[in-house]
Amino acid sequence: MINCPSCGTPLQAPAYRCPRGDFAPDVRDGFLTWAPALADVNDGFHAEDFANLAAIEAAHFWFRARNELVVWALRKYAPGARSLLEVGCGTGFVLSGIARELPQARLVGTEIFVEGLGFAAQRVPGAELMQMDARKLPYADEFDVTCAFDVIEHIDEDEAVLANLHRATRPGGTCLLSVPQHMWLWSPVDEEACHKRRYTAEELERKAVAAGFHVVRSTSFVTLLLPLMLAARLADRRRGKSAGPESLRINPLANAVLQGVLGLEQLAIRAGASLPVGGSRLMVLGKT
Repeated sequence: MINCPSCGTPLQAPAYRCPRGDFAPDVRDGFLTWAPALADVNDGFHAEDFANLAAIEAAHFWFRARNELVVWALRKYAPGARSLLEVGCGTGFVLSGIARELPQARLVGTEIFVEGLGFAAQRVPGAELMQMDARKLPYADEFDVTCAFDVIEHIDEDEAVLANLHRATRPGGTCLLSVPQHMWLWSPVDEEACHKRRYTAEELERKAVAAGFHVVRSTSFVTLLLPLMLAARLADRRRGKSAGPESLRINPLANAVLQGVLGLEQLAIRAGASLPVGGSRLMVLGKT
């Protein structure tokens, strides 16, 4: 069900216009825009950030490894899912991997900044893509799977986002989250990425349970590379700034080696290991 954010009246696709006249989404660059006041890049983000990400994600070891982990988790914990919502879909890189895994599913991606949706539309032309505020999703019991990958750490009201994800998930459905982990890794990288926090497993679980979910699986990832990550973060602290976007452009040989290391780590996760520490955390949640 999709409800009017002003009065709660059920809305109908494709216009989602409230029959009582209380709400109708705008259209920006061809995308329905539910929170137009927030649609433009702001809060430290820049329009070129989306173009930079779109140019490197498909080859970069971290983005590729995260996609592989997400697709595996969907296959294991939500087999046969017929509908999926990704909140904060950015350039659509994760959603494109999900589309290959679930070619018959209804896929919906939302993003606060319209700038990212153009890239997502190129990557996943069959998805429904809309600009929305993750704190005010209009969905209720709508999707077999909801997900947010490295999104909620950007939002002060992360508990409101989790509550919205819970409401959007159908009973018996699944929610997938990934977040950066360990505040002792905090560095200028986090500040420049507009992070509000890095999580502990306990904090994320507590907030997810408070939103109404139960935890199905929780594990760290980027564990084997944690010493390298910590060394890089300490260097950034000493400099007082990160190495910038160019740090994402890695020598192809080094990139292949790092991806191989994360591949070994994923074998352990797939075998049932829940890794206690790592640069990131994956959490699989269920809705009763």
